[in-house]
Amino acid sequence: MFSRYILFLIFIFRIIPLYAQDSTALPGQLPAKWDLQACLDYAKANNITLNSFRLNRLSTEQDLVLSRSAVLPNLSASVSPTLTHSNATDNNTGNLRSGTRLSGSTSVNSAVTLYNGGFLRNDILQKDLLVKVAGLDLAAAENDITLQITEAYLNILLAKENIVYVQDVVATSQAQVQQQQEFYDVGSVALKDLIQLQAQLANDKYTLVTAQNQHRNFVLVLKQLLQLPTETSFAIVEPDTLMGYALLTPLLDAQKTALSVRPEVKSSELGVQVAELDVRKARAGYLPALTAGAGLGTNYTGVDNNTFLKQADNNFYQQVGLTLSVPIFSRRVNRVNEEKAKIGVEQAELTLQNTRLNLTQAIERAYIDVLNAQGQYDAAVEQLRFTQESYRIANEQLKIGAANTVEVLQQKNLYVQAMQAYIQAKYSAALYVRIYDFYRGVPVKL
Repeated sequence: MFSRYILFLIFIFRIIPLYAQDSTALPGQLPAKWDLQACLDYAKANNITLNSFRLNRLSTEQDLVLSRSAVLPNLSASVSPTLTHSNATDNNTGNLRSGTRLSGSTSVNSAVTLYNGGFLRNDILQKDLLVKVAGLDLAAAENDITLQITEAYLNILLAKENIVYVQDVVATSQAQVQQQQEFYDVGSVALKDLIQLQAQLANDKYTLVTAQNQHRNFVLVLKQLLQLPTETSFAIVEPDTLMGYALLTPLLDAQKTALSVRPEVKSSELGVQVAELDVRKARAGYLPALTAGAGLGTNYTGVDNNTFLKQADNNFYQQVGLTLSVPIFSRRVNRVNEEKAKIGVEQAELTLQNTRLNLTQAIERAYIDVLNAQGQYDAAVEQLRFTQESYRIANEQLKIGAANTVEVLQQKNLYVQAMQAYIQAKYSAALYVRIYDFYRGVPVKL
């Protein structure tokens, strides 16, 4: 029994590390490998620009609190003690006598605005809209960083696949050089043919180094988009499959949907309403304002300490009043404020028009990009199939001496070009179809 227990413990301790090596990170920890969703979640939570937008939204929420509080009555208290030193002539003796006297007043006052032409009500409505605008601006910024991260992520996948294919090309070139070296050693081929293959091998190795450098650069781009520290190790998860084709929504339908859901459009629409409220607030300057006030207070003169309470009681007063302020001539201040507010409405409408125009043009460009990329992908698949077979045949002929080196290198160059075109078209199609769908509000997934 004891030996079985020991074996059971050994089994458990061997299993636990397998789960510990999972790429899923614990809360507060960075993942060992990043998939696209992990990149997006991390950026949305930690990006400096996005956090700045969040702070701006919090600031507008405080502005709203202050605006709502403006309709409440205020309350203030004041105490003003005064100590007076003076010289006076004694009426009985005729001598000068110096002394001090304590006096002062105490009051409590409150005031509330009863009517001001709707300024406070419109200000509350405006501040509430500005809170919503700040939230929409944050959502628009999140959309921008989402597209940037998606493109960078797919570029890394492209570069990794390119490295794999170039490594295969280098391996083939090495095999060709080794075979031709053996033929040359026995006098079956000329030195010129061997030198040509060796030059091609050197060129392929250079291409491999270039592909590896490109992969490192793409990794750096994504890492910097995530704003990770320099010392942070970084690797991404490669999906099993990459969907590059999708049933495209008609362009006009996609544009209509985007105009109704995209945060930048909603933000611009609310911007027009904010500007219109500025006009209402400016017009409030033409109307009278009515304020109610109330106060309690007392004052005293310190002749004898025993009379302080009596003086405070005798001098205690209460007051309630109304103040009506009627604007008659403001030296055109109100008129200018109204005209500038109207100009602000026109500017907001132009901003909305420009936002809608830019969005529809971006969607149209994305639609054309998808069509172009899918067409290039279809052509690249066919081109790769034939050039790959042609290169395979030329390679076999080289082995038996039925083809010369020049013919093999020509077929190889065609195959390399076809492979590069295929990989580029594959990832371009995958990227553009996701961008097009993202404009319609479809979350990005690989």
